[in-house]
Amino acid sequence: MGRPAERLTERDYANLLSFRLALRRFLRWSEQQAAHVGLTATQHQLLLAIRGHADSRGPTIGEVADYLCTRHHSAVQLADRVERLGLICRTRGESGDRREVRLALTQAGLAKLAQLSAAHVEELRRLAPLINALVHPARPAGSRS
Repeated sequence: MGRPAERLTERDYANLLSFRLALRRFLRWSEQQAAHVGLTATQHQLLLAIRGHADSRGPTIGEVADYLCTRHHSAVQLADRVERLGLICRTRGESGDRREVRLALTQAGLAKLAQLSAAHVEELRRLAPLINALVHPARPAGSRS
């Protein structure tokens, strides 16, 4: 579980505080960015879950529920709302199992996600030095490890 608590330095605690604050601010900023384009943060996350899914056929509702850390029926309701917005569509499984439903982005969904993602990547680049300081803390002068 990492370094024992008694070995954490004051700088470690300060870095953790800075990181948690930056993370909370990033999430709030992200919610505002989504709202600016007419989405909730969860709707934005759904679009990202679909676009970022490794399988080119798109994720299933169950996979989306896992990505969003929510229950299956909540993911279904979310997909219904976002589909009504014209941002996603459902496709039936090609393997003969018509019960398998996968999600895909529409052109409108792709455009909204691209707009949001460009801003998010830039914001993450801005936060990179803080994250790097946590992962690779500066060692005091004269330390060997």
